[in-house]
Amino acid sequence: MKALVLLPDGLHITTRMVADCFEVGERAINAVVHRHRAELVDNGLKVVRRNAKAQVTPGCKLQPNSNGGWRAELYPRRAVLDVAMLLRDSHVARQVRSHLLDVEEAAAVPIGRDAFLTAAEQWILAGEVGDRLAVCERMVLADRAVVRAMSARLCEVAHDLRELREDVAELRRGLGRLGAVRPRRWSFGR
Repeated sequence: MKALVLLPDGLHITTRMVADCFEVGERAINAVVHRHRAELVDNGLKVVRRNAKAQVTPGCKLQPNSNGGWRAELYPRRAVLDVAMLLRDSHVARQVRSHLLDVEEAAAVPIGRDAFLTAAEQWILAGEVGDRLAVCERMVLADRAVVRAMSARLCEVAHDLRELREDVAELRRGLGRLGAVRPRRWSFGR
């Protein structure tokens, strides 16, 4: 795949540069932009006009448009990749699409622990050290099971304690009502 040559701002390229990159004419790029403008704008495509000189990147040549004005389209890297996915008749665009699919496929494959270990590390883990680590791993798993069981039991105790507190509160309310209703003849003392 070709290296992407950017404008001096290091962020954008023009329609002519996109066409050169994909080895097609500017008309092919303009057709893609015409068909998929909303998507490309979402991916960063900017149109700058002569009256917006502050937006024009140094090294970017404005081109005449059909209205007699001057404008340039600036593509960030994301929009260029979008053009590569939308462009049909370009060998370079096909290579870019293939590369993107390869990257996606590689990212989807789970990588095992052994892929990160050197041969020496694998040899050490296969021997006595590996056996000790396996024993430690089993102990940690057993400890986790005990902690999980203790946590479940603590939740049950907390629930029982809440119920007990509610029962005590209900008894106190009942005793309070009973004391308020109690006739005077039952009073002890004087």
